[in-house]
This record gives sequence, structure tokens and C-alpha cells, in this order.
Amino acid sequence: LEENNSLDGLFLPSEVDLCQVIVLPQAEWERIQGSLGSTAREAARILAEKNKREEMHLRSKAAVKDWPNTIMGLAQRKHKAKKLREEREEEERKLLDLEEKQFQAAKRKEALDRAKTYLYYQNERVKGLHSALLLAEVLKERDAQVEFKKLKSGVNKKKDEEKEHKCKEAILREHDVARQRYMNEQALRRDQLEQIKEHKHQANLAKLEDIREGEKIERLNQLYQSEIQEKKEKEQQEKIERQRLYHEYVMDQKIIKAVEEQKQMEEDDRIKAHFKAKETIAKLIKKKKAEMRRLTQERQDKIVSQLAVQMNEALKSEDSRLARDIAKKEAEHEKKRQEKEAKVKAAIESIAEHRATVMQMKEEKKKEEKAEGKGELDALVEENRIYLEMEKAKKQRQRDASMEVQKIQIQQMAEKQAKKQQEKQADLDYDAERKVIALCKEHEFQSYAKKVIESESKTTRHLYPLLKACRDGRGLGHGPFSRGREGRDTSFQEQDGAVIQLPHCSS
Repeated sequence: LEENNSLDGLFLPSEVDLCQVIVLPQAEWERIQGSLGSTAREAARILAEKNKREEMHLRSKAAVKDWPNTIMGLAQRKHKAKKLREEREEEERKLLDLEEKQFQAAKRKEALDRAKTYLYYQNERVKGLHSALLLAEVLKERDAQVEFKKLKSGVNKKKDEEKEHKCKEAILREHDVARQRYMNEQALRRDQLEQIKEHKHQANLAKLEDIREGEKIERLNQLYQSEIQEKKEKEQQEKIERQRLYHEYVMDQKIIKAVEEQKQMEEDDRIKAHFKAKETIAKLIKKKKAEMRRLTQERQDKIVSQLAVQMNEALKSEDSRLARDIAKKEAEHEKKRQEKEAKVKAAIESIAEHRATVMQMKEEKKKEEKAEGKGELDALVEENRIYLEMEKAKKQRQRDASMEVQKIQIQQMAEKQAKKQQEKQADLDYDAERKVIALCKEHEFQSYAKKVIESESKTTRHLYPLLKACRDGRGLGHGPFSRGREGRDTSFQEQDGAVIQLPHCSS
């Protein structure tokens, strides 16, 4: 009972029936708890075993990493050997590329040297020197042949004559070759002169094109200025037209105001005429009443006759009754007179009040018109001010645009002048460079000719063709250095960037 009570107090609510509660032994309870938590313990055990296997695998890998007789070690050695072999092959390829590069550079240098030598030998002065060298060799050979002929003249005269004949034929052939060369040189000279003329013609065409371009720009500038002038004249006409329309509008407003004032004056005149007519009627009524009182006082028949002429049909009936009862009629007339005077007074008061109201309305209307006129005038003044400001801003923009155009034109002129100056300086620099190049070529030629002359002086005495070819100057053979009218050296003609001397044939 004590155990049940403690269980009831600790775990069970008060409404639970203790007879329905099952009490388990300690061993059974632990078995049930063990069966329920076995899944979690199994998972923990499997995870621990997995971690242990991984740790053992890592220790194994660390242990066998440096072993040389394993598959991994063999693979690593092969990979390292392959890498070293590839690096060695790459170095060999680099050496081969470097050797190939040096070989190609040497070939290019050799080709350039051959080309320079060929171009140098193609120079007319060098050709002339070679021709003189050939002539010297021919003269030397002829002298040798003459000497040989003198020595063997007595031995074989016929053979000497044949040799002399062959020598003459060779000389004639040499003369023919020289003549053909001279003709070719003359043709080349004519072609080069034609090229010079063509270049001058192209330069003249370029100058004419520049002149036409300048004239075109000048025409465009004049056209632009004329368009600006026409636009200004058009704007001035529009401004005059707007001013005219404004003056016409002001005149129309003045005319409308004068017409309204005239109408108001006519209205005032009508009111005044109406008021005067009312006053005249009142005066006539007073005069008539005074006349009636006088006539009634004088005699009865005059009153009746005056009332019959001036009064209406109602008064005629009153006049007939007046004869019967003078006293009663006078009382009635007095009463009517008083009533009429009250009506006249009321009419006069109403007229005065109406006049005052009309005058007040007129004053208010004048004030309103004055205010409206002032507002319209202010609006017109504001519009005129805005228009003047817009015109001023427009003129300023036009001036700015004109100044920009002038600046652009001045800048273009300055750029064109600078470009011309640069071209002129470039021409001067080019002439100086060509002069230096010509002097270098002349020095090189003289050095080469000196070597040739020294070499030939050892074997022959006919050196005058070489000396003559060495003394011949540049520039068509007329002086050492000739310049054209424009200050350019005409000894060389540009063809594909190479400098070639014009040919010269001695007469």
C-alpha cells in the first residue's frame, strides 16, 4: 500500500484506478528499456567501428607511403620519371628552337647582305665603274695580245691575222653591247623624266585641289553668312509685324473704350433727359394746380374750362361735379394734390436714388475697367519683356554660334598652317637625310673605286677609264650634287623605297 501510494503521488493522476495499474519488476523494466534503446546503441557502435577503420586506413597509408616496392610507389616513380623526361625534352626543344632561330637569323642576314650587295652593284655609278673595269681588262688583254702578236709575228702571221680579226670582232661586239647599253640607259632616262613630269603634274593637281577646296569652303562660309543675314532680316520683319499687330490691338482697345464711354455718356444723357422730363412734368403739374386754385378762386367757369382742356377724361367728370359742389370738390382736389405731391416726391427720391446707384455702378465699372486695363497693360509689358529677353538670348546664342564657327575656322587654319610647316620641315629633314645618304654612298663608292684602282694598277697601265668613272659626279653626270627648282636632289628617283641614281652616259 505504501508503494502504491508513492506511485500514485509521483506518476499517476488522482483519477486513475490503482487496480488497473501494472507494476513491473526491475529486471523486466531494464529488459524493455534495453530493447527500446538497442537501435541507437547499434548506430553508435557502427559509427565507432567506421571511424576506427578510417583511422586504421589513414595509419596504413601513412606507413606505406614511402615504401618503394608498392604499386603506389611504382606509379609515383614512373610519374616523376615521366615529368623529368618531359622537362628534358622541353629543354632540348628549346635548344633546337634557339639554334633554328639563330640559323634563320644567319640566313636572313646572309640574304640581306646578298641583296645589299646586288643593289649596290645595280647602282649606275658602280655599273659604270664595272664597265670601266671591263674596258680596262679589255685594254689590258689587247695590250697583251698586241705584245704577244709582236713576239709571234714572225712565227705565224696568218694566225695573228685571225686573232686580230677576232679581236676586232670582239671590239665591235663590245661597242655594239656598249651602244645597246647606252640606248637602254637613254630609254630609262626618258622613263624617269616622264615619272618626274608625272609627279610634278600630280603635285600641281593637288595644289589645284587645295585651291578648289578653299574656294568651296569660302563659298560655304558666304552661304552661311547670307543665310544668317536672311534669318536676321526675317526675324526683324516678324518683330515689326508683331509690333504693328500690338499697336493695332492697342488702337482697337482704345476705340472700344471710346465707344463704351460714348455709350455711357449717351446713357447718362438719357438718364438726365428722363430726370429733366420728370422735373418738367412736376413743374407743369405744380403750375397747373396753382392755376386751378387761382381759377377756382376767380370764378367757377374758368376752372371748369381749364380743367376740361388740361385734364383727362377723369378730370372732366370731376369738373362736372365741381359745379354742383365747389367746397366738396376743393377738398377732394386738395386731397388729390397732396397725394400727387407725395407721389412726385417719392418719384423724385427714387430718381435721385437710382441716379446715385447708377453713378456708383459707373464708378465701380470705371474702377474695374481701370484695373482690367492696368492688368492687361502689365501682362502686355511682361510679354514684351519676355519677348525682348528671348530675342536677347537668341541674339546671344547666334553670336556664340558665330564665335564658335570663327574659332573652328581659325583652328582649322592654324592646323593647316602647322601641317604645312610640318610638311615643309619633313621635306627639309628628308633632303638633309638624302644628302647625308648621298655623301655616305659617295664615300663608299670612292673607297670601293680606290680599292679597284689599286688592284688594277698592279696588272695594267690603262687606268684612265677607271679614273674617269671615279671622277664622274652625281646628278645626271653634271657636277657632284645638283638640286631642282624646289631644292630637291634630282640625282635619285624614288622607286619602292629604294634610292637609285639616274643614269649618265659620257659623250
